[in-house]
Amino acid sequence: MGRVTVRRPVISFSPRGQRSRIDALAAEEPLELRVDGRALAVTMRTPGKDVELAHGFLLSEGVISGLEDISTARFCEGTGPDGQNTYNVLDLALAPGVPAPDVGVERNFYTTSSCGVCGKAALDAVRLKTAFSPASDPCRVRVDVLTTLPDALRAEQKVFATTGGLHGAGLFTSSGEPLVVREDVGRHNAVDKVLGWAVMNNRIPLRDHVLMVSGRASFELVQKAAMAGIPVLAAVSAPSSLAVELAEEQGMTLIGFLRGESLNVYTGAERVEAP
Repeated sequence: MGRVTVRRPVISFSPRGQRSRIDALAAEEPLELRVDGRALAVTMRTPGKDVELAHGFLLSEGVISGLEDISTARFCEGTGPDGQNTYNVLDLALAPGVPAPDVGVERNFYTTSSCGVCGKAALDAVRLKTAFSPASDPCRVRVDVLTTLPDALRAEQKVFATTGGLHGAGLFTSSGEPLVVREDVGRHNAVDKVLGWAVMNNRIPLRDHVLMVSGRASFELVQKAAMAGIPVLAAVSAPSSLAVELAEEQGMTLIGFLRGESLNVYTGAERVEAP
């Protein structure tokens, strides 16, 4: 459902001259998430795995704690110029007894593909309390395992290989076994799709797992990992100061600049073992 890539004509300039060709672009479309018929958020995402995205989003926002908290998920009205369903409106019904989302979860503005925290009703609502604290997780991961993860993630980023325009997030066991990789124009959406996969496969909490992301480690990605009980978050690029602060607060291991055979451990160094 939906287009993952869009083909557009471009004119390329290089030392060899110019030429016209067709380029593949990563698709970006709005997805409106509703809970029990009430609009909750609109995010710009790459179409595909939208039900996973919705489950992961609700988990990371503290609305649900597992698959049993969702009754149904269905696409509803939303038509394009051709009159066909765009599959850009998704409504999830909570199971009986599950409280409706707190008003703090609602976005005042559209969520862009670059930032999922932007538009929070209040900054205080961002610092959510996880039901699956990773602080006591005895997970240990070897450096020589960690250094294999960026290449393993990249190898599964099929759409990135075509477009060069998507973020990737992958879930691995502490021994380096890849479980799932998801791509999206938004790094937070890629992570939500991974978490949604875990929710839908009854794997929450994600004890003894590593979340690997292709870009930087932001505050929100640390929050999402903590809400799923993930003890280790590793990123190819740098973490932000607030991401490090939150990781330390949550008892998580945060790794940045994981490239080649080197990496930086910013918090939770006791989980990282030399080969």
